[in-house]
Amino acid sequence: MGRRAALLSGIISLVTAAATLTGSAGVAQGADVGALACGDGSYQAEAVRNGNTWTAPGYSGTDMLSAMRAAVNSLPAGRTSKARVVVRGSGSVPGNQSLDLPSYTVLDVCGTISVTGSIGANHAPIRTQNTRDVEIQNVNITGAPYFAIFVRNGTNITMGQINLQMSGGLGIRIDNHANRNVRTRNVRIDNVYVSGSGSHGVETYGVDGLTIGTVTARNTGESGLLLNDTINATISRVDGEGTGAGTGYAAFRMANRNGRIGGSYPTNIRVGEVIARGGGRGIFCVSESGGAVIDRITLSNTGNNSVLIENCYNVNLAAQSGSVSGGGEFRLAARTEFPGNRDITVQNITFTNSSLRESPCGTNVVYRNLTLNNTSRNTCS
Repeated sequence: MGRRAALLSGIISLVTAAATLTGSAGVAQGADVGALACGDGSYQAEAVRNGNTWTAPGYSGTDMLSAMRAAVNSLPAGRTSKARVVVRGSGSVPGNQSLDLPSYTVLDVCGTISVTGSIGANHAPIRTQNTRDVEIQNVNITGAPYFAIFVRNGTNITMGQINLQMSGGLGIRIDNHANRNVRTRNVRIDNVYVSGSGSHGVETYGVDGLTIGTVTARNTGESGLLLNDTINATISRVDGEGTGAGTGYAAFRMANRNGRIGGSYPTNIRVGEVIARGGGRGIFCVSESGGAVIDRITLSNTGNNSVLIENCYNVNLAAQSGSVSGGGEFRLAARTEFPGNRDITVQNITFTNSSLRESPCGTNVVYRNLTLNNTSRNTCS
């Protein structure tokens, strides 16, 4: 084959591959589709809005939720590999109803879901319970739902680009409360932006295996990211501004024996960076939590404590670098109903116009490489 013919053959192959990817049938791309634009790649069913009419397999009408349900329900029953639904368009979903995703379902919403009307407990516009291998690749949600996205007792749950611009409710809730003896396992969230929630931006309870890229929280009513009874977690960044203003909640909070494995606290919660500007607390560890290392912290002008470590064990703050500017005091404290702080390291932090206090004294609390600018210190060592 000549050079020109070979080049032409290569171009034809690329075009053929592109056509295959954009076709309406084929093997679902799963997590790989997240690298493409919303809606690109192969899929098994669509829900599409044209004008005021939604169409999906077996459905034509004005209701977004009915169209999405029809698309999901058209997928093969009893499947053991993922099938993908693409939603093209925006619309509303009642606050007391949910789109329930079964196992082996991939959902890609190229539009905005607006939650309206009366709110039902434990409802969310997107919900999955007692399932495995579920993906939510893209979605924008507005309104004040009970939860924007709700996962209960799931395994292998993936979320890609999640945008929640809310006027109340809680953003993403992931728990194991249908069966507290079985943890939700292997959860990944690439990036979530949440603003205006009445409660937390992202909350987990009873999860084993959590990977999060970035949680960006703006003016959430409570924490930006709250981990409860969660183990083996890796979070790249929590970026909070105005999170939990006027409350004791924090941009990043760990509670309810978070990080406890068996009866001990090996390092298993790893956070690359926590940023907090304004709001309530910056970082809050409470109620027998720990096993955590946070590499970098940047906390400024928090209305409550910049940091509160209360009855926690094996916590390493600012393992690489940190700054605390203004705001409430940096405090190590304890409640009487739990054992006091133990194995806490506070290091590599520059304090400016702040205060550092430890009361009561913990066990094996280490302070090193601290710079205090107009900052008082009252610690036990």
